Amino acid sequence: MKTSISPINFHNTKSYLLKISMLLIVALQLTSCGSAKKSSYFNEVGNNTFASYYEPLEPILQKNDLLSINITSLNAEVTEMFNIANNVGGIQTPGYLIDQDGFIRFPVLGKIAVAGLTKKELREYIREELISKRLLMEPIVDIRFMNFKVSVLGEVNQPAVFTIPNEKVTLLEALGMAGDMTIYAQRNNVLLISEEDGIKSTRRIDLTSDELFTSPNYYLRPNDIVYVQPNDRKVRNTSNATQWFSVILGSLSLAVISIASF
Repeated sequence: MKTSISPINFHNTKSYLLKISMLLIVALQLTSCGSAKKSSYFNEVGNNTFASYYEPLEPILQKNDLLSINITSLNAEVTEMFNIANNVGGIQTPGYLIDQDGFIRFPVLGKIAVAGLTKKELREYIREELISKRLLMEPIVDIRFMNFKVSVLGEVNQPAVFTIPNEKVTLLEALGMAGDMTIYAQRNNVLLISEEDGIKSTRRIDLTSDELFTSPNYYLRPNDIVYVQPNDRKVRNTSNATQWFSVILGSLSLAVISIASF
């Protein structure tokens, strides 16, 4: 004896399954929207104009900084002797390495205490020394960092240490050089690690807020480390729960399509 399904019962079952399936799909879409919001920068930023109160801070010269010091003047022949390579421990280097005592050895002028100065202060000091000792007339002193580097680590696509030739880089530019954050990055809790005079400091930065544009952390300093932490989604994805949920949802969607086709 064959068992028949009542058209009314089948219609009710079909309607019930459709409602449950649609509720699950809507819930997934809402979850996806929330994830997309967490994966974007500056969610609350509108059409605003930001006046930055912090210019790029001129870094303080520290031990182990490698400097390029170039002197020019009207007397090119005399000037040449001031542009020889630095000699540290008998090893020729293409610049002036600040030793552990905070000194560099500069031609003719000898040892110069530079640790704790800015480039501008050192530039003025060398220029005044060259003039006062009548070594050069109207010399032009150019000083640049040769090891201005920042590191970007964690949840970025291309973590690396980057050399900054123009000595000016923002946090966003550094993240761009690292290939941007991954979808698993915790954008509201980026860790910035800095070091000055051997003392490390840490700061937390929220990239979903527009406060970064007026923050002193907008510009990075030499040897800064940017660490992007993984979000909860990355932790959850270490298990197969999300994958299984996707499989179940896909099967349920297929069931909805099949039921609707009756």
